[in-house]
Amino acid sequence: TGVLPMALAAKKLGVEALYVPKENAAEATLAEGLTVYGVESVPALTAHLSGAAPIAPEKPWRPERNDSELPDFRDVKGQENVKRALEIAAAGGHNILLIGSPGAGKSMLARRLPSILPDMTRKEALEATEIWSVAGLTDSSHPMLLHRPFRAPHHTLSASAMTGGGQTPKPGEISLAHHGVLFLDELPEFHRDVLEVLRAPIEDGEVTITRAAGSITLPSRFMLVGAMNPCRCGWGHPSGRCHCTKQQVEKYVEKISGPMLDRMDLHVNVPSVEFEAMRRREKAESSADVKARVNAARDVQKQRFSGTNITCNAQMTPAMVGEFCTLDAAGEKLLKGAFERLGLTARSHDRLLRVARTIADLDGSEKIEAHHLAEAIQYRNTDILQG
Repeated sequence: TGVLPMALAAKKLGVEALYVPKENAAEATLAEGLTVYGVESVPALTAHLSGAAPIAPEKPWRPERNDSELPDFRDVKGQENVKRALEIAAAGGHNILLIGSPGAGKSMLARRLPSILPDMTRKEALEATEIWSVAGLTDSSHPMLLHRPFRAPHHTLSASAMTGGGQTPKPGEISLAHHGVLFLDELPEFHRDVLEVLRAPIEDGEVTITRAAGSITLPSRFMLVGAMNPCRCGWGHPSGRCHCTKQQVEKYVEKISGPMLDRMDLHVNVPSVEFEAMRRREKAESSADVKARVNAARDVQKQRFSGTNITCNAQMTPAMVGEFCTLDAAGEKLLKGAFERLGLTARSHDRLLRVARTIADLDGSEKIEAHHLAEAIQYRNTDILQG
């Protein structure tokens, strides 16, 4: 395990030839600039070094992308408002919380999010693959991640499994989701301590694991996607099938702390699909069409943040928010009303403006207009958590 980071380190040190197990050879060639030999046994290596039976250098591995492997948005019936919210989340790298009754399509929609995310740059792909290599998740047939990772751990996992750990520290779920998506289904069912360890990595983009054997800092810049029912029974007040009391609903929702909820940029209600939408014959918009708009918005952000380590709107610093998220008089008035009505914090104020900036980018607008801000505000309405 960990051959790719080893190969990259060897390259930095000026090593020119690298001998690795045959199964790891393709992965080692990703470092580029090295002559890699895949060795099947120690006798084969000694025969090569003595000149008796030279081993042919490994050919550089070339990726073959196949986006058709990913689940497509065209499979989802209805839910146009939710698809729009996921498009915004993908375009700006925002965290999103999906709230709806069982069978509404929360998980189905979340699992299609990678199909509309921008393609990884080679640098991003190598960073993500290094982590997977250390965790022992790469193999000779798939030595490099070609699509953004999608991790969906079960709600029974521990805090150390989320952050990483072990006697010899290894990456956890938040690092395995680096440059990709961390999907937490049934969000309130996760242990409180597991959710709380996410707070710092969401803000910092990295996690530090400290054990007796030592300390290690791993990257963990991911999109957090949460899904939950509106109440414990799942059906929610408007359905007529819910018998939860107000106190039971509040107790269920309180499993997610205020600071954690504050870090979710978009709160989206996922209604049950209507019969007409289920029986509609025309095909829904494909992931490829949505991805084209997302890529266009990301290109605008690349130009905006060129020369910095910021790659999308969700990562903007407070100073950048002040510079790139200016509002006109109508927008200022609208934001002030929302701030007072929704009880926004300083953090949610900035996150709201970042979402509005992304909506404006999708619209091809240089400035944030009032209607861009209004759409962003509707995704901060936490009343849906109360049924």
